[in-house]
Amino acid sequence: MTSIGGAEMVDWNLAVATATRLVRPGPEVSREEAREVVAELRRHAKASEDHVRSFTRMIPEGTEPEDTPVLVVDRAGWIRANADGFRELLRPLLGKMRERRGNGPGGVVLGAVGGKVTGVEVGMLLSFLASRVLGQYETFAPAGREFPAAADGGRLLLVAPNIVHVERELAVDPHDFRLWVALHEETHRTQFTGVPWLRDHLQGEIQSFLEETDVDPMTFLERLREAAQSLAGGRPEGEDGEEGGRSLVELVQTPAQREILGRLTAVMSLLEGHADYVMDGVGPEVVSSVAEIREKFQQRRARGASRLDQALRKLLGLDAKLRQYRDGEQFVRAVVDEVGMDGFNRVWTSPNTLPTKAEISKPADWIARVHRRAE
Repeated sequence: MTSIGGAEMVDWNLAVATATRLVRPGPEVSREEAREVVAELRRHAKASEDHVRSFTRMIPEGTEPEDTPVLVVDRAGWIRANADGFRELLRPLLGKMRERRGNGPGGVVLGAVGGKVTGVEVGMLLSFLASRVLGQYETFAPAGREFPAAADGGRLLLVAPNIVHVERELAVDPHDFRLWVALHEETHRTQFTGVPWLRDHLQGEIQSFLEETDVDPMTFLERLREAAQSLAGGRPEGEDGEEGGRSLVELVQTPAQREILGRLTAVMSLLEGHADYVMDGVGPEVVSSVAEIREKFQQRRARGASRLDQALRKLLGLDAKLRQYRDGEQFVRAVVDEVGMDGFNRVWTSPNTLPTKAEISKPADWIARVHRRAE
């Protein structure tokens, strides 16, 4: 339990209850259709294993993909699973904040505000995200009775109502779209089962980033409140007047943090871009309408959404994630075009062969550095 002034800083049970109550209902489906969607997503997740392995030429070492649970969940299930993950991820940061301000003025205020208010605010953010995520590979999932995880902490989540919602919105073939989504998430699973050092490396970078964070508890709460007020219909404004306010990622303060964040941005761009490249590369062989799906999906991304949705995306840093898909995919495509898939796969040799943030934008520099060194 992480607390300040004797009270929990985040009431996670309340966060889950709030998010579950506020999350928008999914598309209307019959009970029989729901069962069919779940069964098909499970089949696609299984079929994707061989497709991705064959295309990427990545062979799992250690934990096999079939050892990793595949969970098809609804929006409430996604909320419960991710609340556990967020709690574990934020534990070092919240613990450090407790030590810094346990008895100071911020601690007194936080003790008065309590974890109830913060729990509601976190719940509002979870409810926003729960209706947008199609799927994810949880790399550091804490095993629980409801949601099992592999020995290495991994599990694959597919959010059935969100997939159905998007396939209907885009008016694409549902069977093709479901397989297309499964290919993306299976690529992430293959990345972590095929590169045994990747999980520990990424976890180390994240923990180093959090350990470097020196955030005033009130500042942290202020950012959460800005996000929650956006969901309630407010209009967050940054100091420069730009709509959307400040990103939670802008809690970055130290040079060491900025350096770590640069490395994290590069590796996340690589992982997301690689998954996009693979889902489209495998597509023509097994997803007949892949070109139509990609075109409509890109148009959906480009259109954006409401002012509220755009504000929340900025505040949560989701606009940066969209750039990661684009920049990372361009990096992977350029490298594969130049040196082939085996040449690209040198990226998985060690942390030293991962691209830097600058090299993501200049793949020729990565090719020169890694391939010249290997020759």
